[in-house]
Amino acid sequence: MQRIAFGVVLGAMLAASSTVLAQAPSWTPPPDNQRCPSKWGADDERGSANHMKPQTVLNAVKLIKTGEVIELGHVLNANMPFFGTRRFDVHVKRTFMNEFANRRGSNEEIVIAEIGQVGTQFDGFAHQTHENSWYNCFKVAENATRSGFTKLGVHNAGAIITRGVLIDVAGYKGVEMLGDTYEITVEDLEGALKKQNLTLQPGDAVIINTGWGKLWGKDNARYVKSCPGIGVKAAQWLISKDPMLLGSDNWPVEVAPNPDPQVSLPVHQIALVVNGVHLLENLKLDELAAKGVYEFAFIMEPLKIQGGTGSTVAPVAVR
Repeated sequence: MQRIAFGVVLGAMLAASSTVLAQAPSWTPPPDNQRCPSKWGADDERGSANHMKPQTVLNAVKLIKTGEVIELGHVLNANMPFFGTRRFDVHVKRTFMNEFANRRGSNEEIVIAEIGQVGTQFDGFAHQTHENSWYNCFKVAENATRSGFTKLGVHNAGAIITRGVLIDVAGYKGVEMLGDTYEITVEDLEGALKKQNLTLQPGDAVIINTGWGKLWGKDNARYVKSCPGIGVKAAQWLISKDPMLLGSDNWPVEVAPNPDPQVSLPVHQIALVVNGVHLLENLKLDELAAKGVYEFAFIMEPLKIQGGTGSTVAPVAVR
C-alpha cells in the first residue's frame, strides 16, 4: 500500500513538473532586431538620461517651495544587506603628522567594495544583458576590458535633476510594508497615483514605496531573501510613461522572486536592456512617505566610474 501511494505521489509530482516545463515563460526578451536601435539613436549610450535638458532642471526647481531636503540614501557601512560576495570594508589610515608649527595631522581611508553595486545604488546599462547583448545591442564581448567596459559605462549617465514622484503603494494598500513576495500591479500604481492626485510625466524619477526598507540593517536575511515590487506588466506600464528612472526601497525595484519560476528578474532586462531606463535600488523612503511628500525636485549624481556598471549614490528630495 505504501509503495502504491508513493508511486502515485511521485507520478503526480513528475506530471506537475512536466506541466510547468511545458508552459511558455510569462515574458521573454525581444530579439535584437525588435529593440534596436534605441529611440535615442543607434550610437546612444545614455538612454533615459537623455531626458536631462535645461528645461527639465527648471521644471524641477519650480517644485521647491520650502527648501526642505530629505535624504534618500542609506549610510554605507558593513551592516548593510549584501548579495553573494559583495562587501563594504573601511580601513582608516592615519597618514602622517606634518612637522610644522601648527602640527597638522592627516587621516584617510581605504574602501574595499563593489562601489557600483552596494548600498543605495544606481544601475547603469553595463550591469545587465540578454545573453551577450546590452542596451542598444552593444555586445559585451566586444567591449570588455580589465579596466572597465568601453561602452555603456555609468560615467555616461551624468547628473540627474528632475521631477520626482513617490508612488506610495504601501500607503495606498493601508499597510506599513507589503508582503514578502507581493507583486505590485498596474491597478495598484493607478490607484495610488489617483489617491495622491498626481499623474506621471516624461522624464520623471518614479519612486515606489513598498515599506521593505524598514528591514534595512535590522533583518538583512529577510531583506535579501525576497521582496515586494513591480511585476512585468507594471514595469511596462511605467516605462510607457517615459521615465528617467525607476526606483524603490527594495533591492531590485521588482518583485523577487518573480511569480513565474522560469524567469529571473525580468524587470531588470525590460528597463535596462530593452528600454534603456535606469534603476535605482535600496532607497531610504521612510521620511518621504511619513511626510506625504509625493512630488519634489529629485537630485542625484552618480560617481563617474569609467566603464562602471553602476554607482553607489546619495540622492535627495527637495520640496
